[in-house]
Amino acid sequence: MSGTWRNAPPRQVRRGAALTLVFASALATGAAANSWGGVPGAGGAPGIPGPRHELSGSVRTAPGGGGVPAEAAEAGEAKLAADELVSRSGDRWEAAYSADEYEGFERRMGGAYVGVGVSVEQVDATGGHEVVRIADVVPRSPADRAGLRPGDRIRAVDGSQVTGAPVTEVVARLRGTTSGAPARAADPGTRVDLRLSRGDHRWSETLERARLATRTVSVSRPSPVITRIKITAFTEGVGARVRQAVREAPDGSGFLLDLRGNSGGLVTEATKTASAFLDGGLVATYDYDGEQQTLYAHGAGNTRAPLVVLVDGGTMSAAEMLTGALQDRGRAVVVGSRTFGKGSVQVPHRMADGSVAELTVGHYTTPSGRAVHGKGLRPDLEVRSGDRAADRARRVLSGLAAGS
Repeated sequence: MSGTWRNAPPRQVRRGAALTLVFASALATGAAANSWGGVPGAGGAPGIPGPRHELSGSVRTAPGGGGVPAEAAEAGEAKLAADELVSRSGDRWEAAYSADEYEGFERRMGGAYVGVGVSVEQVDATGGHEVVRIADVVPRSPADRAGLRPGDRIRAVDGSQVTGAPVTEVVARLRGTTSGAPARAADPGTRVDLRLSRGDHRWSETLERARLATRTVSVSRPSPVITRIKITAFTEGVGARVRQAVREAPDGSGFLLDLRGNSGGLVTEATKTASAFLDGGLVATYDYDGEQQTLYAHGAGNTRAPLVVLVDGGTMSAAEMLTGALQDRGRAVVVGSRTFGKGSVQVPHRMADGSVAELTVGHYTTPSGRAVHGKGLRPDLEVRSGDRAADRARRVLSGLAAGS
């Protein structure tokens, strides 16, 4: 890959620099809060509606500014479009964008996305099947204006039943993602038809997608001894917001770090989040074309307050990296179900025609050397049901806080 990037530390998304852990649809069909899918109740690894999901940095060119990966240039493929290069690789985690699509992607990483304004979760229902329920509604969003409320059930999207479907698939449909282009959402103004229920009342609603601001971090205090920090994706600024929430928490409060449905994001932001709870030290190790690189926490974080991390099958990529670091370092008790198992690293490359290819360059391991890719992380306390897992995590944290 690009020799100009090898020894550079990962940086936030900017043109010309950055490392990401790319989940196959992180912002595109994954679980960023508010409108493309909070997924707080998903249990077990979701079925991904297509193999893309970039939470990515900016474009890295080959040495000398050729605008294509070094391998492509060496192979005489400098004129390949991104989609052709990606299709040749056969890697399900790689993705291709046109120049305009990648600019839109970078805007999403900066805090904007297209959606209807709901986050969704999968919960157990009577009869043993799972239903998709609205977990949150963004104020002044299309869903809010239509009167949708948390707790409403989504039964079908554009005529397709979603009961029992993976949350990521439901989110993909809400955002207008297709199997042929799973990393690309529909445009603002496009419509999506929903069939919903609230108790015994059933009805249909047609919503127009809109461009909305992301809320990837939310903070609440369910009890005097618990501060809950929910992170749905590691977009720009997440690490700083988590640090602020930790600083502003009342004395004696423990922290419930809710990473359910977090589909990954910027490595820098996940590392900064780890720094809020660690006093320096190793966060992860990754290989870049066979060369080992390391990520370290910086600054003095809160290492005294009890910490519980809540995960599920929708916890992926950079969220798994963060979970593994806190677990291996003995900083947190991890509660929930096994995480997804996305541990490959992708880097963006600008092609000669302006398109962008997200190409896999390696895999990361946790501080103790555990490989995540294809395996996921096992919680310290396994609880498969989303609702029961949250209750158990709160009880564990309350006990830790009482004993501290």
